[in-house]
Parts: sequence; C-alpha cells; structure tokens
Amino acid sequence: MTRKLIRQLRGAYSGELAAGYAYRGHWHSVRDAAERERIRVIEDEEWHHRKLVGELLAQLGAKPGRVREAIFFLIGKTIAGICHIGGHFIPMYGAGKLERSNIVEYEDAAQYASRCGHEEMIECLLTMAETEWEHEQYFRSRVAGHPLLRVFRLWDPPPPKETIRAKMKRAA
Repeated sequence: MTRKLIRQLRGAYSGELAAGYAYRGHWHSVRDAAERERIRVIEDEEWHHRKLVGELLAQLGAKPGRVREAIFFLIGKTIAGICHIGGHFIPMYGAGKLERSNIVEYEDAAQYASRCGHEEMIECLLTMAETEWEHEQYFRSRVAGHPLLRVFRLWDPPPPKETIRAKMKRAA
C-alpha cells in the first residue's frame, strides 16, 4: 500500500507543477481583473500543494520521478501558451475538468495513507482535496451556461464538499 501512496503522491507532485505553470499562463491571459486575481490565487495554492506533497514524499523517503517532472513541466508550459489563444471558454473548461479529477486524487491519497498507517498525512491530503473542490466550483461557475456546452459535455459535479471528510470517516 505504501507503493500506491508514493505513486499517487508522485503523480500529484508533478501534476501540481503542470498546474502551477498552466495557471500562470491562464491568469496572464485573462482580461477581467477579478478573474485574473482569482486564478492567480489558485496558482499560488497549487504551488503550495506542490510544496506540501513534496514534504509528504520526503517523509516516505521517496523522490519525484525525473521523467514525469520533465513531461509535466512541458505540459504546464504548453497549456500556459494555449491559454493565450484558446479564448475564454477552453482554459476555464479545461481547468475545471482537471480540478474535478484532482479532488479524487487527494481523496485516494488520503485513503492510501490511512491504509498504510500514515495517519499524520490524512489532514493535509483532505485539506488539499477541499481546496481542489473550491477550484472546481470556481471554474464550473465560469463556464456555466456557455453556448459551447452544447458541444462540450460539462463534467459531472463533485459531491458536496462535506463528503470529502465523511468518506474518510466511513472508511476508518
């Protein structure tokens, strides 16, 4: 189970690298001041998550995967560039869809931490899942009602935020 936890954390660590760079490009591409500031804050939160996940990996005596890091660096930089040409909808849609999966990524990591006796990691992982939930809600609100949703299916909404911790309590 520790291997699953390490694999999950490595994925999250590299994913946060891509997200940090992607959101930097995203907020630089947005004209509306309030949107710009909110996405800048989301970028900061993603970099903070990367720091926290790096610390969790270190606790387990593990390091990020170099190849994965290089790949996700390129992904983040590419997405950052696309934000400048993708209009308003595409970056908002892509970010929301990604954030939706990040919620589950941190919930799963918390489950793995619990199963392998790393109870000290659970609070941090659940808090990150909750933050990703807030990010998803923001991006969902930015695309709601957009005409392109006739072409692009809106991703399934996450369960209420309270269920993040409730699921963990049921599993314990």
